[in-house]
Amino acid sequence: MIPVTDRLAIEEDEISISFIRAGGPGGQNVNKVSSAAQLRFDARHSPSLPERVRARLERIAGTKLTKDGVIVITANRFRTQEANKRDAVERLVEMIAEAAHQPKFRVPTKPSKAAKAKRVEEKVKRGTVKKLRRARTDD
Repeated sequence: MIPVTDRLAIEEDEISISFIRAGGPGGQNVNKVSSAAQLRFDARHSPSLPERVRARLERIAGTKLTKDGVIVITANRFRTQEANKRDAVERLVEMIAEAAHQPKFRVPTKPSKAAKAKRVEEKVKRGTVKKLRRARTDD
């Protein structure tokens, strides 16, 4: 079990990790060792995710989501397989945690009559101050 939030966790067998060759620093070792981790998580068919979290996760994943609903995360920040594997899992957990957080429902409000009147009064005051600063022209 990989804990995401206090109420949500995903099974380890829902995630598949493969290792691929990575670019970047490492000299000749880069050409020989597959150190980048590629994590795959089938978000659309995961039994661990509630429907509302699944829908938000698909929106959040963006380009990391395939047509089949599989999230693909490639981690190649580090030189070791273990560090890249950990990084990929952490990034998936962060993404699911963000999807699990339900946004607060915003009730649109309008300014009160008093607030509108105060705003107009301030604008008039400011306008009169600016008018008094103008250079007088004698006609």
